[in-house]
Amino acid sequence: MSQYPINPDFVAPGKLSDNERLKAESEHLRGTITTDLKDEITGGFNGDNFMLIRFHGMYQQDDRDIRAERAAQKLEPLHNVMLRARMPGGIITPQQWLAIDKFAGEQTMYGSIRLTTRQTFQFHGVLKPNIKPMHQFLHQIGIDSIATAGDVNRNVLCTSNPVESALHQEAYQWAIKISEHLLPKTRAYAEIWLDEEKVETTETEPVLGDNYLPRKFKTTVVIPPHNDVDVHANDLNFVAIAENGKLIGFNVLVGGGLAMTFGDTSTYPRRAEELGFISLEHVLKVAEHVVTVQRDYGDRVNRKNAKTKYTIDRIGVDNFRSEVEKRVGVAFAPVRPYGFTTRGDRFGWVEGIDGKHHLTLFIENGRVLDFPGKPLKTGLAEIAKIHQGDLRMTANQNLIIAGVPTAQKAQIEHLARQYGLLDDTHSEQRKNSMACVSFPTCPLAMAEAERYLPELVTKVESLLSKNGIADDHIVLRVTGCPNGCGRAMLAEVGLVGRAPGKYNVYLGGNKVGTRIPKLFLDNVAEAEILSQLDALIGRWAKAREAGECFGDFVVRMGIVAEVKVSKTDFHA
Repeated sequence: MSQYPINPDFVAPGKLSDNERLKAESEHLRGTITTDLKDEITGGFNGDNFMLIRFHGMYQQDDRDIRAERAAQKLEPLHNVMLRARMPGGIITPQQWLAIDKFAGEQTMYGSIRLTTRQTFQFHGVLKPNIKPMHQFLHQIGIDSIATAGDVNRNVLCTSNPVESALHQEAYQWAIKISEHLLPKTRAYAEIWLDEEKVETTETEPVLGDNYLPRKFKTTVVIPPHNDVDVHANDLNFVAIAENGKLIGFNVLVGGGLAMTFGDTSTYPRRAEELGFISLEHVLKVAEHVVTVQRDYGDRVNRKNAKTKYTIDRIGVDNFRSEVEKRVGVAFAPVRPYGFTTRGDRFGWVEGIDGKHHLTLFIENGRVLDFPGKPLKTGLAEIAKIHQGDLRMTANQNLIIAGVPTAQKAQIEHLARQYGLLDDTHSEQRKNSMACVSFPTCPLAMAEAERYLPELVTKVESLLSKNGIADDHIVLRVTGCPNGCGRAMLAEVGLVGRAPGKYNVYLGGNKVGTRIPKLFLDNVAEAEILSQLDALIGRWAKAREAGECFGDFVVRMGIVAEVKVSKTDFHA
């Protein structure tokens, strides 16, 4: 029960969704997971536990490529789990990397490490007997997966900025503090996975509440002018404001989110908007009470309208701001000037102000595996064996070898080139394209994404070359469903899967990630997509203004209307 008085006019009426029942009955996320782990009849989880394991950082999946074959043999699907680690800011040590490399190779079905848009790594294909040992292994190396999925605040992102090292370190520390402050307080994770003894005390969840949040909640810390975390995809964003290289506070943005449901016009992607500026001493309180306001006023009846973006659109941003201010006991100051000029990652070597060198590697789709002619996984392990700094996963599925001393720079580069991790033939188009995992592991996938992206990029490269602009690029993203994991709804060209081989095509995002694209083609196959892109790229090459990106061009030319207020004009 909330300690704050709730205005009934701002709470959605109706019968609570079944997810609210299962959270209430879960004994603070314990459920019967421990019993389920001993059930050898099925490789999956039963009843409510299917959902509860998400709060522990896992999703139950199966290999959809062989689902029909197994059904024909009267076998259940090959159930397994995907685990997403909690790593605020995405920083991992070489020793930890070598450990997860070994586990992925020996204990998962696919052998890979998957770098994700949540600035962390995922294990795919962990079978039931290996799940508890996996958590214990991660704990031994200082990693957990608490609250990386489910109706909680998830892994906190932070700009991967190795150049301004002092400022990045401050921002990174805030990402850690926010993550820790907003974690569930239940001891369920430690009891179930780490065999810690249950303490007979009355548990409470002072921030998340005993029924946790209405839906997932995502937070970022970003250092402008670089929008590498895509702030407008997230519920809560802290935009760093510095004076003379020293962090003095944050502009706070709320209400971003990209997921929608096909055919339901009450759902839509939405930009985050500004609440105001806060100084550093209020950061944790503001983070806490943006969460508590969403906790108390979010829609617990219709899960499709339960995210923070819908709460703000329902009660109004001014009411949302006032309620946060009342709970924090401090008013927001006016937003300090800031702007975004770049997005994506800066590839190759850069030198930080501390004299250390940092090498950003392009990892297509974030899939770290030994491919024919490109043994990426082996190469990263070889680098980790000698690297003296850290490794930084980016929110764009890439990896930074950070903190390399000058004397070791040539050796690191040699290894990167030897194993195909540094490849000068990658085009700007390929480096600015991204996809979610989709088939064969994601249960929500409607169309291919990760497995389709490389060949799609090759075809888009050909269109750029044909029109004489091979060195240019378009921010291109593909997702297998409309849930938004690949952030296609912040792309200049976003493909969202509708059915095998069919996609919706959205146009009109921009280079810096501050505009939602709009529907251009509905439920079409590749031939139509490429034909339309060919014509549009040709027009862009001939008629664009100086420095005009593709997304700005298609809006200026009226090819799609600009999305200004998602609630009213995204579906218009």
